[in-house]
Amino acid sequence: MPFPIINELEIRTLASSKKAYELGVAYALKGRVSQLSHDGERNLISAVVMGTWLYEVEIILSRNGSIHSCHCTCPAFAEYPGACKHVIAALKAVQRKLTGSQPRLAVVKESVADFMALFANPDPKSVRETLNLEFELQIEIHRRVHAQLQIKVGQNRLYIVKNLEEFLAAVQGGHLLTFGKQFTYDPFLHTFSDEDHTIIHMLQEMSKQYEAFNEQRSFHYASPFSQKPFVLTEYYLGKFFDALGAKHFSLALTSSRGGLPELSPSLQIIRQDIPLDFAVQSKEQDLTLALQSKLPLQLTDDGRYYLYDQNIHQVSPVQQSYLPNLIKVMSGKKHQTLTFPDHQKDFFASEAIPLIEQMGSVAIDPQLAEKFVREELQARIYFDRMGEYGIRARLEFHYGDHIINPFTSQTGANRQEAADSQILIRNIERERKILGIFEQAEFIVSQGVISLEDDEKLFDFITTWLPQLQDCAETFYSDDFKLTIRTSTSFSGRVRLDESSDLLEISFQYSDIDRDELTQIFHSLQVKRNYYRLRDGSFLDLRQPELESMAMFLEHLNLRGEDLNEQTLRLPKFRAMYIDSFLRQANLPGIQRNKAFKQLVQSILEPQDGEYDPPPSLMSVLRDYQKTGFRWLKTLAAYGLGGILADDMGLGKTLQTLAFILSEKLSSPALVVAPTSLIYNWQAEGEKFAPGLHILVVDGSPQERQEQLKGLVQADLVVTSYALLRRDIETFAQVDFSYCFLDEAQNIKNPQTLNAKSVQRIKAKSYFALTGTPIENSLAELWSLFNFCLPGYLLSHQEFQKKYSTPIIKDGDPLALRELSRHIKPFILRRLKKDVLKELPPKIETEIKAALTEEQRKIYLAYLQQTKSQIAQELATHGFAKSQIQILAALTRLRQICSHPGMFIDNYTGESGKMLLFQELLEDSLAGGHRVLVFSQFTSMLDIIGEYLHSENIDYFYLSGSTKALERSRMAASFNNGEGQVFLISLKAGGTGLNLTGADTVIHFDPWWNPAVEDQATDRAHRIGQQNSVQVIKLLTQGTIEEKVNALQAKKKKLIDSVIQPGETMLSKLTEEELRELFELN
Repeated sequence: MPFPIINELEIRTLASSKKAYELGVAYALKGRVSQLSHDGERNLISAVVMGTWLYEVEIILSRNGSIHSCHCTCPAFAEYPGACKHVIAALKAVQRKLTGSQPRLAVVKESVADFMALFANPDPKSVRETLNLEFELQIEIHRRVHAQLQIKVGQNRLYIVKNLEEFLAAVQGGHLLTFGKQFTYDPFLHTFSDEDHTIIHMLQEMSKQYEAFNEQRSFHYASPFSQKPFVLTEYYLGKFFDALGAKHFSLALTSSRGGLPELSPSLQIIRQDIPLDFAVQSKEQDLTLALQSKLPLQLTDDGRYYLYDQNIHQVSPVQQSYLPNLIKVMSGKKHQTLTFPDHQKDFFASEAIPLIEQMGSVAIDPQLAEKFVREELQARIYFDRMGEYGIRARLEFHYGDHIINPFTSQTGANRQEAADSQILIRNIERERKILGIFEQAEFIVSQGVISLEDDEKLFDFITTWLPQLQDCAETFYSDDFKLTIRTSTSFSGRVRLDESSDLLEISFQYSDIDRDELTQIFHSLQVKRNYYRLRDGSFLDLRQPELESMAMFLEHLNLRGEDLNEQTLRLPKFRAMYIDSFLRQANLPGIQRNKAFKQLVQSILEPQDGEYDPPPSLMSVLRDYQKTGFRWLKTLAAYGLGGILADDMGLGKTLQTLAFILSEKLSSPALVVAPTSLIYNWQAEGEKFAPGLHILVVDGSPQERQEQLKGLVQADLVVTSYALLRRDIETFAQVDFSYCFLDEAQNIKNPQTLNAKSVQRIKAKSYFALTGTPIENSLAELWSLFNFCLPGYLLSHQEFQKKYSTPIIKDGDPLALRELSRHIKPFILRRLKKDVLKELPPKIETEIKAALTEEQRKIYLAYLQQTKSQIAQELATHGFAKSQIQILAALTRLRQICSHPGMFIDNYTGESGKMLLFQELLEDSLAGGHRVLVFSQFTSMLDIIGEYLHSENIDYFYLSGSTKALERSRMAASFNNGEGQVFLISLKAGGTGLNLTGADTVIHFDPWWNPAVEDQATDRAHRIGQQNSVQVIKLLTQGTIEEKVNALQAKKKKLIDSVIQPGETMLSKLTEEELRELFELN
């Protein structure tokens, strides 16, 4: 559809303020409007406008084409009456879409018609006129340089810019600025040349710096941009000269000293050196240096710009460095001449003349020139041994027959007697380079000789500084000077699995290094030294890749240098996969592996190729990825190892485990420990898929459990809960189980809890953890799981924190992260639904924001203000560690207000914005035939929702922490069979272990800190058996702490995949900085 004609007067009237109109025009000019479209049937104009964020704009037109209403998603639109700048930008963009097919636009006023005519042109830029911009600079020279700038702008006639601040704002903001009756700057009609834009941009940056400077001061300075004349400091005068480029300008000079040159009415900066002429002559025994050119006038502090001979020069870095001092010295001298006494002749010849020749031309008196001696520098260094391990050196600078030792007091005085009248010009730059190398190498000077004894400094000298000296000097060595650097070693070794002892054996040796020196060598590597001095006096360069790799290998296996004194190292076989991975990555071909070792590694890393077949009764039931999981469990168990089956929620970890148990010839029962809510789910799944297994569920009163435990040994599979295991641990600890499985193993994530300590007492051949979220909040949780599955594999808890947790979480150390991943990867099997269930319907996730109601907003803001001051005082008084309970309580209260103030305010009769939105979403979902799961962490919120559902006669189920395990199973089965339209679930109580594929819509009423918990809850519906797409809706309250919680989730999710395979989440606990950010206390 063609775009309608938008009346300019109507746009101006609609704008909430003049500022909003001007900014909207500027946004349109800068192309910030995108996705502009017109729906003629709905009379709707829509667009996306780039402001601080991307905002969506909708404008509804009346039938006669006038603007009926408008809307924008920006905060300002809801806060102020009238149209915001984003709406104005969209309307101006519509005007610009109008083409030449409308030759004349009917509007009310002639001025508006003229303005609108611009938009009738297909290309507005093509009619914009380039304005003339002239710069008049006035410089007053007293003790310092004072510069004033006047700018004129216009077309044929130029107008003085009286207020530079207003002018710069108009250009940047794209709004009108009137200079007189005959001229108004209009961004739609006028533009500037590229060279003028450069100067304008410089002035705008200057203005911003003044504003920033003022904001940091306790009192306010008047901006020079709003004053006339506009004053330029020497610093900004230089910036102005830079920006001028090749542009002409006018300059007026005044000085209290007089004698200023006449200037051309139009100048250009000459960007080349000032042509200076110098003369060197004899004066009796002395030398004189005269500047025969006029003395330049320095205009800027940095020495880049000078006034010279009616022009302004930008000089080269050489003149910039030396001209300021030259002017300072010469300005007080008669005839601009300096005199150098006889004893400074060598200095003058060697130091001053080379520099002066870089600054300009130098004329030397012919008779004097004959006395100057220019010889090529030949530097010679003589090295010798000093003591047992040190070295010494003698340095000589040779200029023909002149020999100079820079470290004796005779420097410069040991010329031959016959050459007294000669003046030696030395290569000072090269001399200083050589001396600088010795200084950096930290040589000590004594009696004309320099020496070095420290081992570390010697190694650095030989490897770093000596090659540099050899490039710029001749080096000579005595027969005793023998310092060698060994940069290669002959390395070999082997790794084997000893099947009789069930241990790994590692041996290696360096053929050209004594074994009893290996301990000290690897100690030096661990403390990050670059060398080790061997007993024969030579240096072993420790920066060799093989040595560094071996040091890292020992460190990550928690071995010490002393262990290398043993001919063979013995390690647990669970280290095999890490060792194989490390050796391959480090490219250490000298280490051989035996067949048993290779077979162990291949079997665990490639379980899909394993020789184990699932039980015949389940062969057609198991999916391919489940068969791989089965083989993985079998392989680990065959080697007496354990692991973590970390498949995504809903991928059948229970079924894979039952298949494994069914396949084993059990001499003793297997044990499954699960949350209370899931123990009967294990029984039901077992009866369905493995009816041949004798399953014993230990549950009930103490007397009932005691009776059940009497038959424990006769069972194939024993199932109990974490809570009951703690109570009956003395009985369970006496049984030798075949295998132990922990379902929802995150229940032992805290190694200090009774859950974790109880399962550690269980005796079994192998241990396995089943969990969709091996890490929820910290790496310590991962350690706790491994400490159950493979005790000792991830070191002690303290060592793990020091080696991995702290470097990864606090320092973001990629090396520690890589090494931890290499350790754990073989023992965690994780598959994601999106990768293995291609037939599973998609999961569509949406965030919808609700606005606070007016009454709700007042409560929220009042409580927020009160809370911020209380928490700030609490942190100041007691510190972060002792304030966490109060902080989290305040956060919880704010989040409750966001959901519904009625959760803690008695007799609250007002509305909740989120509840109103929820009611609307629920009505639409139920009307569309969908069935809904609603999760909240607050049971009081679920109670409020339940009351609403009851009042609307909507059938629902309600599951909370008080719901019994059998009742949970009954409710889930009933819902999946079609009973009820809504299932209200407490996030903590029902986030795991439920199969609710009867729902296809999931609503998270309030955000939780940990996205993994929300994902678990969502996967109650999005799992095997789901036939429909699952719509996941997260409700957030706009402009509140909920948005910040959501942002914190996103920030922490960046660590996804960093340790566990794709899809897992690793979070560190809330830091003080994050909590301060939530309350804006920074």
